[in-house]
Amino acid sequence: MKLRKLGVSGVSVSPICFGTMLFGNPNDEKEATQLIHQAIDHGVNFIDTASSYEGYDRTVGSAGGVAEEYLGRILKGKRQQVVLLTKIANALGPGPHQKGGSRIHLQTELENSLRRLQTDCVDILMLHWPDLETPFEESLRTLDLFVKQGKIRYFGVSNYLAWQMCELLWLSDRYSLEKMIAYEPRYSMLSREIEISELAFCKKFGIGITPYQVLQGGLLSGKYRHGETPPGSRLAENPNWMRPLPEPVWNNIEVVKGLAEELGVSLAEYSIAWALRHPEVSSVILGIRTLDQLESSIKGSQVEIPQEHLAKIDELFPLAMDLRWSSGAPKIRAWQ
Repeated sequence: MKLRKLGVSGVSVSPICFGTMLFGNPNDEKEATQLIHQAIDHGVNFIDTASSYEGYDRTVGSAGGVAEEYLGRILKGKRQQVVLLTKIANALGPGPHQKGGSRIHLQTELENSLRRLQTDCVDILMLHWPDLETPFEESLRTLDLFVKQGKIRYFGVSNYLAWQMCELLWLSDRYSLEKMIAYEPRYSMLSREIEISELAFCKKFGIGITPYQVLQGGLLSGKYRHGETPPGSRLAENPNWMRPLPEPVWNNIEVVKGLAEELGVSLAEYSIAWALRHPEVSSVILGIRTLDQLESSIKGSQVEIPQEHLAKIDELFPLAMDLRWSSGAPKIRAWQ
């Protein structure tokens, strides 16, 4: 698999990043081990996790840690083969220091993550959500300290807005502190908000983008069809998990499916290729549940979408469209 640079850093990552949010439930440790080992054998060298991940059992404020514990055991003897990214700042309990970007929480949770991952250093540490109750300088100085201590190699942010990243870079310049190298937003054909400002910001300042939810919770994987709920799907388990889509959006998804068929690929593979079309997108994070999904994801990273297709998608899903119906709509909040 051809690697891509993560922004202007020296880090090289596979275009597919293995997301571990499903570890615990529905993927048990045996399944997770097989998937990660197969991914590494296929050239996937980038793994994304978080202190809060525990599969579908995750609730706001639950203790988390399950995915990191799995990875600590799974990566024994293989740690140096991967770029390991973990995220902290999500709420892990009701206390004031069990969430956010304070030095207390960041130091406590990094130590917990290192212990669970059974490693002395994570390659990339991300702030999971912006904490508007803690000065950004405090969070940044803490991250800079982690780099100097050798506990992390690089850092980035997830779910931040362009102005928030701008403040972090300004603080780095002002105080000669380490700079962020990566940005993890939600991004898909149905959620193009980062094209308004964040994508251009990252391009200008050399920040690598590693988006999640590029299949929009399964809407762009071909799993769901208008008026149907597949047995065993997350929507079947939790009817409130996804807001209803307007019929015109379903019709447009069918058009995209036809474009994918013209190239001889699935809708999921096509959607992955679409998200990777920007040079600023270094890798896309995918929650892979099966070996078939792994192989399909890798295939999608190798698809080239013709320019006329891209123009058609711009017509079907313009940047200005109302996306309030979409699952997991972005919210300005300090943590979740």
